Amino acid sequence: MAARKSPLFDTATTLGKIIAFLGISGLAGVLAAGLLVPVAAAAGTGASASIQFFEELPAELERDALAQPTKIVAADGSLIATLFEENRQPITLDQVSPYMKDALIAIEDYRFYDHGGVDVEGIMGALASNLTSGTERGASTLTQQFVTNVLIDSALQNNETAVFSGDKTVGDKLREMKLAIAVEKELSKDEILEGYLNIVQFSGTSYGVQAASKYFFNVDAANLNIQQSALLAGVVNGPTLYSPELNPEASLQRRNLVIGAMLTRGKITQEEHDAAVATELDLAITPTLNGCVGAAQAPYFCDYVTHLIMNDPAYGETTEDREKVLYRSGLTIKTTLDPRVQGAAQTAVNETANPDTTDGAVGHTMISLDPKTGSILSMAQNTRYNPEVAQGNTVLNFNVDQFDGGDPTKSLGGGGGFQPGSTYKPFTVAAWVESGKALNQVVDGTKKTYRQGDEWRASCAQGGEFQIQEEDGYAPQNYGDINYRYTSVLDGLAQSLNTITMSSAKQLDLCRIRDMAYDLGVHQAKSAEGEEVAFGFQPSALIGGGGEAAPMSMATAYSGFANDGVVCRPRALTEVTAIDGTSYPVPAVACERKISQDVARGVNYATQRVMTDGSGQLLEYGGIPMAGKTGTNDERSQTWFMGYNSDMVTASWVGNWQAEGPGSSLGGLQIGGQVYPEIDGSLIAGPSWAEFMQQIPGLYVGAPFAAPPASVINGAQRGTTTPTNPGRQTSPAAPGTGTNTGGTGTSGTTGGTTGGAAGDGGNNGNGGNG
Repeated sequence: MAARKSPLFDTATTLGKIIAFLGISGLAGVLAAGLLVPVAAAAGTGASASIQFFEELPAELERDALAQPTKIVAADGSLIATLFEENRQPITLDQVSPYMKDALIAIEDYRFYDHGGVDVEGIMGALASNLTSGTERGASTLTQQFVTNVLIDSALQNNETAVFSGDKTVGDKLREMKLAIAVEKELSKDEILEGYLNIVQFSGTSYGVQAASKYFFNVDAANLNIQQSALLAGVVNGPTLYSPELNPEASLQRRNLVIGAMLTRGKITQEEHDAAVATELDLAITPTLNGCVGAAQAPYFCDYVTHLIMNDPAYGETTEDREKVLYRSGLTIKTTLDPRVQGAAQTAVNETANPDTTDGAVGHTMISLDPKTGSILSMAQNTRYNPEVAQGNTVLNFNVDQFDGGDPTKSLGGGGGFQPGSTYKPFTVAAWVESGKALNQVVDGTKKTYRQGDEWRASCAQGGEFQIQEEDGYAPQNYGDINYRYTSVLDGLAQSLNTITMSSAKQLDLCRIRDMAYDLGVHQAKSAEGEEVAFGFQPSALIGGGGEAAPMSMATAYSGFANDGVVCRPRALTEVTAIDGTSYPVPAVACERKISQDVARGVNYATQRVMTDGSGQLLEYGGIPMAGKTGTNDERSQTWFMGYNSDMVTASWVGNWQAEGPGSSLGGLQIGGQVYPEIDGSLIAGPSWAEFMQQIPGLYVGAPFAAPPASVINGAQRGTTTPTNPGRQTSPAAPGTGTNTGGTGTSGTTGGTTGGAAGDGGNNGNGGNG
């Protein structure tokens, strides 16, 4: 049998209605205090002193700073993205339409300017109405509602349990009343009204009247008309119940009720009332897109910036502290991004490998750095920044490492990097020049097998040597299994001959090549050992098979060449300030010499030959001084083009981000609506870079590279004049061999630009020239 309800506490009884009205959950003994003590306190009498419970309640409202959106902006101040938990745009009361103030007061608390925080007349009126009419009319003043919103906001900010209106006990109501009285003594009526209009929720993540005005009507709060003001004033009583989006009929009825209250209180005329209620809702929903998903530009750069903030203890000791600062403290995060470069890169990336016409496994990125400062100028990616599972969607940022500095507790959201192929070859050239050897020195690039047990100098290996382990030996091949010849190191890089790279390295220390690449910035993108991990030093690593590098890592290393041997750490932030004026530290420009000026200039001399005689010679990029290098891994699943001058270094990558190893080739996959049976860095990544360069004429043109000393080119015993341009040079032939400087490979077109004249070297020497 069901338990019988007590007639004393049944909501149908008089006492039951009183208890329901006050929200009592067990403190019936203080009912009198709830009604009478605030009255006495407001009147300045000493009656409240006799009520211990009331006296022990807090008498001061502690207000935390209101949550405000963070803005990430580019170097020119243009918006990148807005981040928030609560979309709020605080304004002063004089920036609010008079209709809005009148509508709110008319419907919520028409005696607002007459009471002292607790409206006894209103309480009694509401009580009488509830007893006689069966309604559940409330009696909280705007001051009490302001207090409630402040308490809820404070609880949420401090990870405490917030008490909402439907859950209040008598103790909560008494606390609210006492705090309301205290607030009235501390703030003026206009200050309370302003505070309320800025803190109250209007819908979803829209808090405060300005954000709500922009969201519902796309107007400033100062320009709200009668019906718009009435709608917003009605919504605060139930943001979901009266939502004009979710419940338009209820919202319209509530709006017209507010308009009626405005007429009753003499705030509008009958004619204004009639005209206002005759209108439709007339919404102009204009959401403020939140987070990097809704970025106005460069969503993956936005993601990178948020990771930098979340990883930096300067923004708080814990993850929760940093998250609060990032999403609630109204930061303005100024960055290095150049929207002109970003726009050009994104256009080139999209036109080359638009996700709508590209296989979902194919990624394409383009990142540019200023070599003199490390400033990130652009960070483009062909996928859609979206966590929803769909082709072309991912929040993985292919441009960057998985972890910051190899620290697994500091995610960067990176994709894990990709084999760099022949873009790794310039590090062998750098070690060659550093050892005192000349670029025009001829080496043996004929086809050969390095047999099992063959020894290579490697100072970091046990015994100082690396031995070929394969039973069948190691037999590097050139693209197409051709172009085996004696030729210069200079020509070998221009034509990306794997056999020349190996023959050069055989005369060097493998560990020095590895260390030089590492010092310049190349490391494993998946480094998770608490530090950045270098590539391997085995011979296959010399042509890009020693690990997976992020495009930012490769761009950083090439910046060392472009900047005469000085490497600047990549930087994204230039200034971070909070709405309260707090300024946060940002990394300063940090540059350090990693290789000598002569070595860097020697490499630049060689990589310019790539643009005049090698895989970059057919790229149409504007005729400014440029150096470059293509790269393709052995499986032809990762392709690159590195293009740079003294002002800007760009890494263009096109690859399979979903698979590795056999069967992962890009060949046969749709890329921008095309299918390429053969793939290399000169075919897609290179032309995409050229298209990017065509869109930014006059920007970052750079000064011509300074030529290296003559000894770097020809050796100490050869000549005294220093060429100013590498040009085309025919290398001497070895006795009994013909001379062939042309090279062969694959050509193609992307975006109207013809691909290069040669292919790219594979990881194990079985790929091709690049």
